[in-house]
Amino acid sequence: MPKRVDHEERRAQIAEALIQVAGRRGLHAVGMRDVAAEAGVSLRLVQYYFETKEKLLFYGLQHLTDRFTARVGARLAAAGPDPGPRATIEALLLASLPTDEESRTFHLLYSSYSILSVTDGALAAQPFIDNPDAAENALTGLIEGAQAAGLADPGADARTEAISLLAMTATMGTSILVAQRTAESAIAVLRHHLDRIFNASGHTPPDAGQRTDPNTCS
Repeated sequence: MPKRVDHEERRAQIAEALIQVAGRRGLHAVGMRDVAAEAGVSLRLVQYYFETKEKLLFYGLQHLTDRFTARVGARLAAAGPDPGPRATIEALLLASLPTDEESRTFHLLYSSYSILSVTDGALAAQPFIDNPDAAENALTGLIEGAQAAGLADPGADARTEAISLLAMTATMGTSILVAQRTAESAIAVLRHHLDRIFNASGHTPPDAGQRTDPNTCS
């Protein structure tokens, strides 16, 4: 009896191969033949599942996003059953900084997808991510919740702070990749700004001692 093929598992295997080889060589330099060799399958099989390089790239982006979501979830689980808004924000931001091989690959490829979507018409024709404002909205809601609970500066504009934190993390992530700064210095800057947002109310947030170690849950 022939072995039953799990098509989603096969797609995930190929997407993982894309991430691995693109992490080493750069997204722009990767072809379907390279991905097939990395996955240990035939080029025809890669073409069977994805037809075009653009479709493979888009699926790879979804796979990369799923990995990031799992990474954030692991950090939150490590912070305890009720980590609070500050620890939640810190977990999300630290997960996107390139502090180890997996997060380095995530930051490198996510940045590459952003640039490629500007110049690649086929990729640009598809939604870059399902909800481009998801992270911004999540951080805004967490800051607003903290303000309502008296844990954050009531005079701060929650959305502006959320945008600033995300932009700061993305920029510092790139500076880590090019060795302009260390991961430790970038984390210190992020925590400085979180202190400003969450301690300006005059209260010490209950989750202040539950800061996530950048080397845990990688």
